[in-house]
Order: sequence, then C-alpha cells, then structure tokens
Amino acid sequence: MRRSLKLFIKEAWGTIEPNREYNDNWHIDAIADHLQAVANGDVKRLIINVPPRHMKSISVSVALPAWTWTNDPTKKFLYASYAGSLSIRDSVKCRRLIDSQWYKTTFGDTFKLTSDQNQKQRFENDRTGMRIATSVDGALTGEGGDIIVIDDPHNVREAESGLVRQGVLDWWDQAMQTRLNDPKNGAFIIIMQRVHESDLTGHILANEFQDWDHLCLPAKYEPDHPTITRSSLGFVDPRQEHGELLWPDRIDEKTIANLEKSLGSYGSAGQLQQRPMPRGGGILKAEWWSEWEYDDLPDIEYLIQSYDTAYSTKENSSYSARTTWGVFKHNGYFNAIVVDMWYDRVSYPDLRRIAQEAYEDYEPDVVLIEKKASGQSLIQDLRMAGIPILEYSPDRDKQARAHASSALLEDGRIWYPKNKKWAKNLIDICSAFPQGDNDDIVDTCTQAWLRLRKGWFITHSSDSDEDDEFAEQKRLTLYG
Repeated sequence: MRRSLKLFIKEAWGTIEPNREYNDNWHIDAIADHLQAVANGDVKRLIINVPPRHMKSISVSVALPAWTWTNDPTKKFLYASYAGSLSIRDSVKCRRLIDSQWYKTTFGDTFKLTSDQNQKQRFENDRTGMRIATSVDGALTGEGGDIIVIDDPHNVREAESGLVRQGVLDWWDQAMQTRLNDPKNGAFIIIMQRVHESDLTGHILANEFQDWDHLCLPAKYEPDHPTITRSSLGFVDPRQEHGELLWPDRIDEKTIANLEKSLGSYGSAGQLQQRPMPRGGGILKAEWWSEWEYDDLPDIEYLIQSYDTAYSTKENSSYSARTTWGVFKHNGYFNAIVVDMWYDRVSYPDLRRIAQEAYEDYEPDVVLIEKKASGQSLIQDLRMAGIPILEYSPDRDKQARAHASSALLEDGRIWYPKNKKWAKNLIDICSAFPQGDNDDIVDTCTQAWLRLRKGWFITHSSDSDEDDEFAEQKRLTLYG
C-alpha cells in the first residue's frame, strides 16, 4: 500500500467511512494516480475537475497526506477551501485516520503525531511533517507547504458575484502562489467542480495552461467535448458512448437526473459536466445550428470574412477575432456555413499580417470589418493591398444584433462542419452569449449573418415577399 495511493484509498475506506460501502471505480484510480504523481514529484501543477459526490475530497484531503506520510513523513501540507469549516472537517477525518488502529497496525511506528500540535486545524508529526487547514480568506502569515491543495475555492452560491469571484483569484495570485516552501520542487493541487467560466480553473487555464496537468471528469461522457485537457500520465477517459456516466454504480441515471433538475441547465453544465455556461445565454441556441456531416464542404458560391478587432494585447483586453462564411445552396435554399474561426490577443502589425494571410488562403469575395479600434487602420491597410473591404458600422448594440440575426440560425440556415473540432468551440461561445467571456467571436458571426441577409444572399422563411430566386437575382445584380 505504501507504493499505491489507489490501493491505500480502498483499504482505508472502512476506517474513513465505516458505515458506507466502498464502490470501486476507474475514476477514483485516475484521481489517485495523478495525486500520487504529485506526491512522487513527477507533477508539480495539477487541476482536477470532478462533479460533487465523487470522492474528490476524501481522495485529496483525507487520504493523500495520510498515505504520503507512510513514505515521507517530513512532507508539509497546506489545505484551503472556500470555508474554514470544510477544511477543518477533512482535517479531522485525516487526523482520525492517522490515529486509527488500522493505520498504526498497518504502517507501524514510522512517525507519531505530536501532542502539542494536534488540533483540528493543524497537526504535526515528530518527523516535521504537518497538515494545516485554512480558508480562502484565512490568515496565512508565516505558513507554507511542500504541497498546497486548494479544494473547492469557490462557494457555488457566491461564484456569480464578480467581486467575490475576483477576490478568490486575487487571493490565489497574490497570496497562495508565494506559499510553497520550495518554489522549484513544491507542488500545487487544485481540485474543484466548475462553477463559472472565470473561476479559479478558468483563470489558470487561460493564463498558465502550459504549466499544468488537467484531469477533467464530467458526470456524463460527451464525445464532442474534450475530457482531458492535459495529462502527462497519458490518461484517456475510457468511456466511449455519449451519455455514459462517471460512476454509475453509485451516482446512477436517476441520481444524475435529480441533480440536473436541482442545479438547472447552468449549474449542470458547470458542476456536473465541468464546462460552465454562464447565465443569460440562449439568444443563439446551440441546438439551432445545422450540422454538415460530410468531409468535404459544399460548393461555395460566395465567401465572406468578418472581423472584430482590438488594439491591446493585455490579458484582460478584448480579442481580435475572425470568422469566414460560405454561401451555398441546399434543398433549394441559400445557406451559410462557417469554414474558419480565429481569435487571439495580438499587436496591430500581427493582426494586419494575419488578415492578409487569411485573405490569401481563402480569397473571399469581401472582407467585412467593423469600423472601430484597430479596425479603422486595418480597413485602410488592406484596401491599399487591393483587398475588397466592406466597412461595418453597427447601428445597435451587441445583444440587439444577436437577436436580429438569430432568425437565420433558428431557421436552420446556419451550418457548421461536423469534422472541425473548433466548430464545437464556436457553438459553445455563441450559445453562452451575452454572459460569456468572448463576445468578439459572436460579433463576427452576427455582423456576417446580418450582412448576408441584408444583401439578400440568404433569406429567412419569414421573408415571404422575396423568395430565394429573387434573392439570387438581386445578389447578382448588386454584387456581380
């Protein structure tokens, strides 16, 4: 058991939870394997996203320190949760496990808990190892750890508050990242259910992604959404069928259905599926998109590129974004299909270069650019390069444009290619609007759709006076 955390969890279960039957499952082993990699020094930064009631706290907050001390009793652990009571709860369970007859009999006298530092919030052993429990807003003066664990840093009910949520992110940026006893060899573990796009997981993955292992375990398997963002252990979710549950022997379909009903669609997307969708979305619904199931795109008759631009490259600034749309005829009607998506925070010289390269790659009939920010400069420079530019000056706000253009989407006239992985990201971004963090992509979509409808490239079923045959003639007359 000293060599295997997952075996330790199984054998220790009867001591940790004597009145509950242990239900073994592959996800517990996956969590344990990644935690063990941290304890062994193979992984220094780990995020685990897992639904509630799936043994995350017992694994990381109770079992991990107790098991680690059987191999290295000098390790110092610092634990933090959104509430001090939760940290103390798991601290008590961990201490009770270490003090149990089973633990002492199994692992002998490798160490002993000291009597002068044996409290609910903090306990130490006689080999200098310690476990400290605190809260997100708790005092940390002079405290540090070899392994720092953040277990559910956000209160679900308070995560909607931008002020409260930012407080957690500031606490992480300004307080916790300085608490490793050995910054080079120490490790961070963050284990949590997702509660918001801009929660601590979202914050880290947006800014420090390359430095972190990320184990993501949704309650239901969704082939269209990646379940493992990054795992240096090579872990792959073993589920293959859409809707397969994470822990069916304990959290069955009825339990999941009750949780979904209780949490609602927003809470379920975040807390159960680990892909939080912000409240207030629904103007551009995901189910309205039409799926192009073939490998090859349809025959494109007209191509338009649409840009929303920004000046700054700062982390909190807007993105520059582009989508490319092709007009094609399907079942006697003109439709639009997205063939390209791009967004990034770039300097203006890079934006100009990227735009020119995109034009050369796709040769669109027109490039649509909103006349704001760096868009004004981009319009001038691309025109000088001989690129056909159409200036766009919106006469309504973002939400009004989304509502105005959503009719084409709902009518089934907007398509996406099934075989493009980025298309799912595009749909998620659009369906999250207006509360999502990236409305720049949405702007490129809505301004393109409005232009295509206004120019009679695509008509809506409500345009009863102007059928697609008339639209085709008008399109050819106006734009050749």
